[in-house]
Amino acid sequence: MKQFNNKTIIIKSTDADRRLDVWLAVKLELTRAQAQKMIKGEAILVNGKQKKAHYKIRAGETLTIKALKRKNVKTNEKKLTLPKFKIVAETDDYVIVNKPAGVIVHGGAGIAEPTLADALEKKYPHLRKIGDDPLRPGIVHRLDKDASGLLVIAKTNGMFDSLKQQFKTRQVKKSYLALVYGNIEREGGCIDFPISRSAQGYKMAAHSRAHGGRAAVTEFTVTKHFINYALLEVKIGTGRTHQIRVHLAAYDHPVVGDNLYGTRRTKELNKKLGLRRIWLHARALGFYDGRDQWQEFSSEPPQELREILKKIK
Repeated sequence: MKQFNNKTIIIKSTDADRRLDVWLAVKLELTRAQAQKMIKGEAILVNGKQKKAHYKIRAGETLTIKALKRKNVKTNEKKLTLPKFKIVAETDDYVIVNKPAGVIVHGGAGIAEPTLADALEKKYPHLRKIGDDPLRPGIVHRLDKDASGLLVIAKTNGMFDSLKQQFKTRQVKKSYLALVYGNIEREGGCIDFPISRSAQGYKMAAHSRAHGGRAAVTEFTVTKHFINYALLEVKIGTGRTHQIRVHLAAYDHPVVGDNLYGTRRTKELNKKLGLRRIWLHARALGFYDGRDQWQEFSSEPPQELREILKKIK
């Protein structure tokens, strides 16, 4: 992180109404995670007072950047190591990345750890100007933190708009592999329970149509049967938060490794398997590029998931 010595900045009218952390990251050439650490650590004051990362700055306000001790900066740098990701393919319009499990795609309220978006901005600084939201530079879809697999990142606003429309009209092809608990007698099926936020607030829930919620459609095909497990190919017609996990749990076949939506029994089995993530991988992704040509990419499950398949044979 760069060093700053009690710098004072007057907020211009052109910068008004921007989130403090987003503005700070751009102004000081930091990642948002670094900016949020500075704000949380009281190194950033607005009119002499500490503010939250999501605070909307106003024209004429005085922002003070307090000096940071070198020792503390080094400690923060160590904690803020950017996540690594693999580039599967790249053009001038987009980049296909393979997101590892344990990495959050982009920042938001309450998120201070480095994200995939931070790592992407580091490699492609111009992404800050791509898309509708500075917190999601070039990002048109996402994966759960503990899932892995393919994501497409737009490198131009034209490609961003195109991908956004393709997702809206369900032209994008997305295919996942999921290992679930239990024996599934049917070779395939469709789950269409509506989804809404649960009463607990920290997770989602599937309901009957009479209960309401947002429409959600998940189709699955059994690709391999195991004793007390099934490997599924999953396709979703909608993109609700935790949709695959919520639907499969409601179908009484929770995803292996999922302690948020699993049962007491499957949580115990997760411990025995020793998997520190969910067995869910985005393995195929297809869309139309900037020249209206269909592009399709694939990714095999990472080693830790393949090891689980060997273990349950």
